[in-house]
Amino acid sequence: MDLYRKVRLACAEGMSQREAARHFNISRDSVSKMMAFSVPPGYRRTARVKRPKLDAFTGIIDGWLEGDREVHRKQRHTAKRVCERLRDEHGFTGGYTIVKDYMRERERRGREMFVPLTHPPGHAQADFGEAVVFIGGVEQKAHFFVMDLPHSDACFVRAYPAATAEAWIDGHVHAFAFFGKVPVSVLYDNDRCLVAKILPDGTRQRATLFSGFQSHYLLRDRYGRPGKGNDKGNAEGLVGYSRRNFMVPTPRFATWDAFNAYLEEQCRKRQTDVLRGQSETIGQRLARDLVAMSDLPAAPFDACDQATGRVSSQALVRYKTNDYSVPVAYGHRDVWIRGYVDDVVIGCGGGIIARHPRCYDREDMVFDPVHYLPLIERKINALDQAAPLAGWDLPPEFATLRRLMEARMIKAGRREYVQVLRLLETFGLDDLYAAVKKALQLGAVGFDAVKHLVLCHVEKRPPKLDLDIYPYLPRATVGTTSAASYMSLLSRDVAWPLSEWQCPVLLPPQGTPRHRNARPATG
Repeated sequence: MDLYRKVRLACAEGMSQREAARHFNISRDSVSKMMAFSVPPGYRRTARVKRPKLDAFTGIIDGWLEGDREVHRKQRHTAKRVCERLRDEHGFTGGYTIVKDYMRERERRGREMFVPLTHPPGHAQADFGEAVVFIGGVEQKAHFFVMDLPHSDACFVRAYPAATAEAWIDGHVHAFAFFGKVPVSVLYDNDRCLVAKILPDGTRQRATLFSGFQSHYLLRDRYGRPGKGNDKGNAEGLVGYSRRNFMVPTPRFATWDAFNAYLEEQCRKRQTDVLRGQSETIGQRLARDLVAMSDLPAAPFDACDQATGRVSSQALVRYKTNDYSVPVAYGHRDVWIRGYVDDVVIGCGGGIIARHPRCYDREDMVFDPVHYLPLIERKINALDQAAPLAGWDLPPEFATLRRLMEARMIKAGRREYVQVLRLLETFGLDDLYAAVKKALQLGAVGFDAVKHLVLCHVEKRPPKLDLDIYPYLPRATVGTTSAASYMSLLSRDVAWPLSEWQCPVLLPPQGTPRHRNARPATG
């Protein structure tokens, strides 16, 4: 531009264009262009680009690419494949580059255009994303729920082991509690956990659990076009933002609850940010969102999947490909199941009979050893091979108690040991553990003594072990030994003098073999 200015100024002061060209060492055509335009006009194409080798084949290429719309995106024509087909099938003599340039230009012309949107207060968008995390030292895939309020850009993020229907609902419940209000509407994609079927007229047939949730909170649901994530671009953007900012480096937490507490704190801290193009913080704009939103209902929605089942002969109930144990007393009975994000609750009639941590593996078995103890007490020979007891991490004092019981009472000792374990049906493991340790210290190895000690521990009173009331040891009959029994071992004609200061001891004569169990008797 500086040269442009100098040339124009010199010619304006009387220098000819020929002389200016020689003086500034440029062509006279350049000097003429500089005098014709006050600023550099740039390159200007006056005629359409001609591709003599390719123009005759563009119609064929367009037909192939239009047909690609109906096939899987991984089996569509590439520029290389188009060039090969043109040469083999139509005698094309041109190069690969002009084919590639034409296809790129055609793709750009066909890209979708978007309308800038404005977002009124009170509305939300929701979605799920994925990331790798370490929970309890184990690498897992986290499925994290995100809810974004597009007007204020306020966000909520919560992670789950799987993106199930109950995780969707639980994420909403926690998000509403986080904001303290319920949005007017939420925009979703067509996830199967929410939409059971899209009818021919475009209406959505909602899943049963989601329909109940919507009825509880009285919010409107809106849906984007199938396969068009840009219809809810704010939620899609929040998924990427959360992964890049909240989960880099890879999160390492002891539990899912600790991880979710961290994510919630990050969402709160973000409310102090001022985003590009805004003059207010996210928190200040969130206040307008909250005014437009409705109040929470009196109680949160119970985010659980409901099912029914029947107890098998092994006291197992199947839910989502996994088997969960129940007490053996409910064998072969019909039960109801409630699948939560963290727990599986099983009930019969109006009561709960079992509660287990939720298992997200496939074809696994989740046991509670206490459920099988009444059956093992009757079938005591199955004690060492019972699968529910395998891997039961009990304190080592329990193994010591069993060993002493079996040493004193053999098979009856094993049954009494199971009876001790059955105290877990009523008392906690910590209370029973304290009672077992006390029993071992006192040498009171028996079910009645352990039961007495655990009651004393719970009631905070000193133990009073009475052999007549609590026969914790097997009764032993001790016979007395008479002197005549030992005298029979001696010869009748041998007499042994005793000293006055020594206790009388009867010994056999020399050369007489002693009985292997005989001991000197003191008198």
